[in-house]
Amino acid sequence: MMREMMMSVPVLMALTVGAYLLAVWIRTRSKIMLLNPLLISLPIIITTLWLCKIPAQHYIQCNSMISFMLGPCVVALGLTLYEQRMTIRQYLVPILSAVLVGSVVGILSVVALCKWFGLGSMMTLSLEPKSVTVPIAMEVSKGIGGNTAITAISVALCGLFGGIFGPLILKLLRIKNPIALGAAMGSGSHGIGTARALEIGALEGAVSGLCIALMGITTAVLLPIINMLIGI
Repeated sequence: MMREMMMSVPVLMALTVGAYLLAVWIRTRSKIMLLNPLLISLPIIITTLWLCKIPAQHYIQCNSMISFMLGPCVVALGLTLYEQRMTIRQYLVPILSAVLVGSVVGILSVVALCKWFGLGSMMTLSLEPKSVTVPIAMEVSKGIGGNTAITAISVALCGLFGGIFGPLILKLLRIKNPIALGAAMGSGSHGIGTARALEIGALEGAVSGLCIALMGITTAVLLPIINMLIGI
C-alpha cells in the first residue's frame, strides 16, 4: 500500500518539486554557491527511488508534466532577451564572435584532451557537443556517430561545473563586463549556466540565453566540418 502511494503521480511530482525547493533553501541558508540545487536534489530523489524500489522510467513518466513545462520556461527567456534587446543589439557582433570562437575552441579542446588521454574516436565524438544544450547535443552526437548516453552525461557535468565554478573563474580572471559574463556562461554551460547568470543579473541572463541558441546552431554546423578537416 505504501509503495503504491509512493508510485502515484502526485507523490512523485511532489518529490521532485520538494527536493528542489529543499536544495534551494539549503543553498540560500548556507550561502555557499558550490551547493548547486541539482547536486543536492538529485541524491535525494535517487535515494528515495532506490529505497522505495521505484523504476526510473516510471518516475520519468510521472514527471512528464514537469518535463513538458521546461519548454515554456526556456521560451520565457525570450522576455528577458526582449527587455535587453537594445543593449544586446549594440554588442551583437562581439557576442557572435565569442560564440564562434567558443564553439571552435570547445570542439578542438575535446579532441586534444581525448588524444592526450588515449581515448578512442567514439568517446571523442560523444564528448564534442558537451557545451550544447542536451536536446541539440544528443541529436548532433547521434548524427556524427557518438554515444548519446555519454553525451547527455558530459553535457550535464559541463553545465554543473560552469554553473558552480563559472562565476568564480570569471571573477579570478577579472571579467566584470555583463555581456562577456553572460556569453561565457551561456556558451559554456547552457541551461544551468544561464540559470546562474540570471541570478547575477538580467542582462547577463539575457545574453546567456541567447548564446544557448547560437551555440547550438554554431556547433551543429561546425562540428561535422571540423571532424572532416581533422580526419575523425
